[in-house]
Amino acid sequence: MLTILTKQNSIANHFLSQIRDVAIQQDRMRFRRNLERLGEVMAYEISQTLEYKAIDVETPLGMAPVQHLSDQPVIATLIRAGLPFHQGFLNYFDASDSAFIAAFRHTKKSGEFEIHKKYQNTPNLDDRVVIVADPMLATGRSLVMVCKDLLNDYRIKELHVATVIASEEGVQHVQAFLPHAHIWAGAVDNELTSKSYIVPGLGDAGDLAYGAKE
Repeated sequence: MLTILTKQNSIANHFLSQIRDVAIQQDRMRFRRNLERLGEVMAYEISQTLEYKAIDVETPLGMAPVQHLSDQPVIATLIRAGLPFHQGFLNYFDASDSAFIAAFRHTKKSGEFEIHKKYQNTPNLDDRVVIVADPMLATGRSLVMVCKDLLNDYRIKELHVATVIASEEGVQHVQAFLPHAHIWAGAVDNELTSKSYIVPGLGDAGDLAYGAKE
């Protein structure tokens, strides 16, 4: 299942327009905050699909019946660009456990690239709802590799993939290899460059958030 936030009018469109804008991008703090705010919007959208239970809460004047989230999801993030996005989810799922994974592309002289996973730190994910947050879904190969490793290691109850901007190719790759995952995207763009940058995209999210790397 695929949900694209910008298919309907909401404040997500406003944040996404700023995060793409080359002039506004020069404000690094604003860029990180917009990633965070998009994480908050997606957390709200995903929250509508989760399980709730009826409980009574005592107020100063009596008892109030309310719907309470049954279980907090686990927020799993691909670092480093995913960190502000991750914080947005934590602002709403404020009692959630977190998982952090480092995966990177190694480009060969031929121009082809390999995906390597260098680091993984997760709680027990058995019977848990897991949200994997990665701001940019380009080819989808890194994300699929990470998710398949998690699915091999744990009995995940429900898998959500959250991204700010995806390519059509990346979405198709995730749908092919993770058919039961629910994909949440701010927008889906139709082009990838030869170096796997999304067009029009927004550039390198990690560099814009934290500075250029060697």
